[in-house]
Amino acid sequence: MGAPRVNGFVRISHKGSKAMRRIVFAALICILPALKTPCLAKGVGAAPQEHGVYRTYLLLHEVGSETYAVSPSGAGASVMTIASTLSDRGSTRAGNTTLTMGPGFAPTALEFRRDGAPAGETWSTRVGATSATIQEVAATRTMPRPATAYVGFPTMPAALQMMMMRYWKLHHEPASLPILRASEKALPLEIRRVGEDAITLPGRSRAQVRLTRYTVANLMFGREIVWMDTQGRLAALMTFAGGLPQEQILEAYRPAFEQLVRSGVRQEMSDLDALDQQVRPEATGAFAIVGARLIDGTGAAPIEDSVVVVRDGRITAAGVKGSVKLPPGLKIIHADGQSLLPGLWEMHSHYSGVEFGPALMAAGVTTARDCGGEFGFLTTVRGKIARENALGPRLLLAGLIDSGGPLGFGAVDAETPAQGVAAVDRYADAHFDQIKVYTQIKPDVLRAISAEAHRRGMTVTGHVPAAMDAFEGVADGMDQINHLQFVTRAMLPPENKGERGGEVDLASDRAKSLIALLKARQIVVDPTEGWGEMAGHPKTVHAASFEPGLDAAPFTLSSKFEALGGPIEEARFHERMQANGKVIDALYEAGVPIVAGSDTGLIGYGIDRELELYVQAGLPPIAAIQTATLGAARAMKLDRESGSVEVGKRADLVLVEGDPLTDISDLRRVVKVVRNGQLYDSRALGRSVGFNRTVSVVKVANR
Repeated sequence: MGAPRVNGFVRISHKGSKAMRRIVFAALICILPALKTPCLAKGVGAAPQEHGVYRTYLLLHEVGSETYAVSPSGAGASVMTIASTLSDRGSTRAGNTTLTMGPGFAPTALEFRRDGAPAGETWSTRVGATSATIQEVAATRTMPRPATAYVGFPTMPAALQMMMMRYWKLHHEPASLPILRASEKALPLEIRRVGEDAITLPGRSRAQVRLTRYTVANLMFGREIVWMDTQGRLAALMTFAGGLPQEQILEAYRPAFEQLVRSGVRQEMSDLDALDQQVRPEATGAFAIVGARLIDGTGAAPIEDSVVVVRDGRITAAGVKGSVKLPPGLKIIHADGQSLLPGLWEMHSHYSGVEFGPALMAAGVTTARDCGGEFGFLTTVRGKIARENALGPRLLLAGLIDSGGPLGFGAVDAETPAQGVAAVDRYADAHFDQIKVYTQIKPDVLRAISAEAHRRGMTVTGHVPAAMDAFEGVADGMDQINHLQFVTRAMLPPENKGERGGEVDLASDRAKSLIALLKARQIVVDPTEGWGEMAGHPKTVHAASFEPGLDAAPFTLSSKFEALGGPIEEARFHERMQANGKVIDALYEAGVPIVAGSDTGLIGYGIDRELELYVQAGLPPIAAIQTATLGAARAMKLDRESGSVEVGKRADLVLVEGDPLTDISDLRRVVKVVRNGQLYDSRALGRSVGFNRTVSVVKVANR
């Protein structure tokens, strides 16, 4: 009958000899006729030698490669070396990984070095007979060696994950696989076989190749999707690594890249179905929220002891208790001592996986604008949320367009006006709400994009292209500007154009002229100040000191943000933050529309930090709240049906402990969220994707 098989792999019993297992795996890896991959096994007792190349994509745009080689080192052991290069928008990062393995792919040592990194920046793992020692830069941990475990670090290369999958299979596919990290908060990996894909590769035979599809949880935030071929090689993966969606694919499988991406999107929708089953709404149809302090978002005085009635996704009544008649038998949500506000708008998200939905909703976000993601995933998940009430905020999409070349960002390029018009039409036909232009767009292309977007009823947001400043960007048709830096740079004297560290003089004629222009044209500014703080804080400042949400976030996220920061001096960092705050306050005082977005900051909590910074800058709490409610709805021309708690509007609401008009940080204390008339528990939403909602808050003094 032969050896039993599981998912296309020979099942190798632990009762068999190590030599036999090595023979079988040597055979598995050497049987690669379909891929014509060289295999240089050096004998029955030696580990096989192999090599390969993976291509790396960011937002479906090729940005780098990963080359690996496996060589025998005697006695059934082997060494894998991996060289990775990533070139993203002019920044090139390279690194080398060395993995030492004993028989059966058992890891004994892992070391990662980033080219140009400081001498003290070390990532290494040493696995001994009884213990393992892990060093991740400043964090070090020695722990008892689990019977079965794999090595890991934040951005695991595809080749390393390939060895992880082989190890997992050899050890009978355990339901959970401990991962050796420097923190005890790291959860075991959960690897699941979820399906198969048949692909056709070019060649004379054009025979179908079958790939087995898996999901991997707890390696990154959200489930990675991994495809393995019948020879034990990782064919491709989709991941949320580095803050944006990435893909890697083995060179031989590149012709199937688009097919596998489509399969990955379908898998994500299946994962979303599972989340929907895990977290069910506590109230739907008709119900009333009674007793809360109502902050309706219009700027009106709060209503103590209020009643808000929801029916079929709409607000049908709102007012002080006693003035609103409650029908007999209506479900009541008691909210004494809490505050009820419009659902929050996250105006700068990069929505990179279905797990974003519960995380954002848990933080009270009921509408999110994506500012540059993957077309197929975004349109599919947007439709599923809209049609099926799947877990996630209502999604508004800004279609990303940049110029091509090594400095380009994303998969949609426009190097000529005609290409710009065609790109706009593609997004408009798919019902995107806006166009997001990026840094390398040329002036004539921007003018063509803006004209076509306006003709199609869309607005234009984005980065001010490098070839111009904010004055020229507005003149060429931009309606909105992402990131405060493009405003502050334009306020500098012309001789300092493009300077990142210049001091802005708000009393200068240039600064006054720009503010006046932004006000007159009602150009919407999306500062993303919280992301600037997170990405640019000094290493000497603990990130959780200003973003306590890290204490509630899953390890896969918190560890990534804790690793951010640079060599900037604390005094200089605080000066920069204060200077930016003065610009934000000046824009607000002048009447320039401001909307709140967290970019690739901490999912959910990032919007809270953004509003805290606005209050620190001088905005009244209600004004800060409006940047993420009614003001955001106005910016997207949806204020007639959303953005405030008024009769007839969409029932998007957030219920929090405390009073954010007294302490803006109380927005972090979400209890319930109502999205399109469905009421959910915040803790249940957060737990479904690894968040623990019990978190301290930052106390922000109102100016």
